[in-house]
Amino acid sequence: MKTNILGLPVKESELLVKELNVLLSNFQVYYQNLRGIHWNIRGKRFFDLHVKFEELYTDAQLKIDMIAERVLTIGGTPLHTFEDYIKNNKLAVGKNISNDEKAVQLIVHSLTDLLKIEREILKQSDDISDEGTNSMMSDFIAEQEKTIWMMNAWLEEEL
Repeated sequence: MKTNILGLPVKESELLVKELNVLLSNFQVYYQNLRGIHWNIRGKRFFDLHVKFEELYTDAQLKIDMIAERVLTIGGTPLHTFEDYIKNNKLAVGKNISNDEKAVQLIVHSLTDLLKIEREILKQSDDISDEGTNSMMSDFIAEQEKTIWMMNAWLEEEL
């Protein structure tokens, strides 16, 4: 079996790069959704949510960079065009969302879909003992699960 400079199998690493690029694409859509709801949010909870959405898009921006750098680290090329992002997107695109509940629901659904992609990557990276990708996915998953819980707690308050 041929390995790369990190000691990871080349063929399996190439497959992992494809999945990481899918995740990268979906994170770019998630990021844009967050920017949109940050800009367009209205209502009595504007001040709290405007700040929260900025916190989330700043975090998403950091994760986008981490994913792209991981792709490069294992020998791939990160996707970087809107065409590629849309082609690989699995998330709902939130357009002109100004309602607080709809905005939070979009976040919950987006994070739920991102978790599915991340769990698949975690399985693939675990199969080839890629601890760097495992660690990153585990961190993303734990953080996003907590955010989903918190957003769902907020939504329950509103029912």
